[in-house]
Amino acid sequence: MQRIAARQKSWEFRQFLGLRRLYSPAQNTSACLSGNDAGIIPAMPAFDYTPPPYTGPGAEEIMRKRREFLSPSMFCFYKKPVNVVHGKMQYLFDDNGRRYLDAFGGIATVNCGHCHPDVVRAIVDQTKSLQHSTILYLNHAIADFAEALASKLPGDLKVVFFTNSGTEANELAMMMARLYTGCHDIISLRNAYHGNAAGTMAATAQCNWKFNVVQSGVHHALNPDPYRGLFGADGEKYAHDIQDLIHFGTSGHVAAFISEAIQGVGGIVELAPGYLPAVYNSIREAGGLCIADEVQSGFARVGSHFWGFEAHGVIPDIVTMAKVSRGAMHWFNSFREKLTSTFLEMQGIGNGIPLGAVVTTPEVAEVLTRRCYFNTFGGNPVCTAAGHAVLKVIEKENLQENAHIVGSYLKKRLSDLKSKHEIIGDVRGRGLMLGVELVTDRQLKTPAKVEILQVMDQMKEMGVLVGKGGFYGNVFRITPPLCFTKEDADFLVDVMDYAMTKL
Repeated sequence: MQRIAARQKSWEFRQFLGLRRLYSPAQNTSACLSGNDAGIIPAMPAFDYTPPPYTGPGAEEIMRKRREFLSPSMFCFYKKPVNVVHGKMQYLFDDNGRRYLDAFGGIATVNCGHCHPDVVRAIVDQTKSLQHSTILYLNHAIADFAEALASKLPGDLKVVFFTNSGTEANELAMMMARLYTGCHDIISLRNAYHGNAAGTMAATAQCNWKFNVVQSGVHHALNPDPYRGLFGADGEKYAHDIQDLIHFGTSGHVAAFISEAIQGVGGIVELAPGYLPAVYNSIREAGGLCIADEVQSGFARVGSHFWGFEAHGVIPDIVTMAKVSRGAMHWFNSFREKLTSTFLEMQGIGNGIPLGAVVTTPEVAEVLTRRCYFNTFGGNPVCTAAGHAVLKVIEKENLQENAHIVGSYLKKRLSDLKSKHEIIGDVRGRGLMLGVELVTDRQLKTPAKVEILQVMDQMKEMGVLVGKGGFYGNVFRITPPLCFTKEDADFLVDVMDYAMTKL
């Protein structure tokens, strides 16, 4: 920690003198050090970009306002939180111009990269033309994006309902399943996270995310977790629990089964092989629908497939998604502030813009015609223009292939790191949705709750931002923008290696 503190002081001193900046192409992490440290600390990949000067409030002022005016439920990573003021592709910049490698991607949200020019351009062009009206009028942006989105899904999944978030999307999907089947019972998985509204909180199965309010009609099955689960990687054994729930916990009929292909908040847990096909069969035999929550695993993130559920060889009846439009928001906020005299202001689906969606079959979609269904901002022209741009960028820049190639390379490097550090209990995931679980005892799988915070802080000091999750908070969540490179992967692993060595 003394070396890290000295490095930080050295960096701040050079900033004060104006001699150099960490985001310069010639700069890297080790350039901040002197003596024998400089040859040890991993070097950040070069990046030929200089962010605009920042003149806003500092971290202390922002923290003061947060404490006074924002919900006390809000929390920050790190002992000394990062004041992020700018982003470009896979990098973020703080208020001093320091560059960080973003290995969290705004919680698996920034697929194309921060402030991707194509996404920014789509937002600006649409904002200049029409920022918002209502779906009661015609506009090509929502129709064009719905068509493009439907083309990425298999089977008869071609009717789209736009929302503002993943929680909204899952709430709507659950309601549609109940209306379609006439049943109330829904089956979810333990360790799942599907949102924080009334219905989705019931489907969520971690006490960390559940308040003591009425949550009815959801049964939680054994989690098919290959690392911590009762039956290891035997998916069919876990699937028997679903059948038991149907027989002994319901009338024999259910509305739906909802699951993530890879549990994100739950700690990047891949479902055991063979599980989903068996479960989908049982649910459909009980008259239920199968809902795939692709909020975090969708839009090419898993690399091998465009959607996470495709890796299991199943086709759901309803697919929910969000998190696609995030990458343009840093720039767009600045744009809005500069042009307030002229203009007023998906998750991975929009690269930073609030955007979610439910996609289902025409038959299931028909249930919403029984009453009026309306979402004021769902399908907003700016949001849908951004989402459409994200799809185009994913295809144009072959980001799915990149997620597969770089993700496989990164997973291999992380697996090699496991053989070096006993604290790593498991490396898992697919593509650029990876998890590294830390334990203090590999046999007992004791969660390393304190150690992960120490490693995270040291990694931040060296220029790498990662997320964490899992029920015990001991899993690194690595979900970077899909433009991540092998050089970025090497830097991330080398920094993690260095930080673990210092424990």
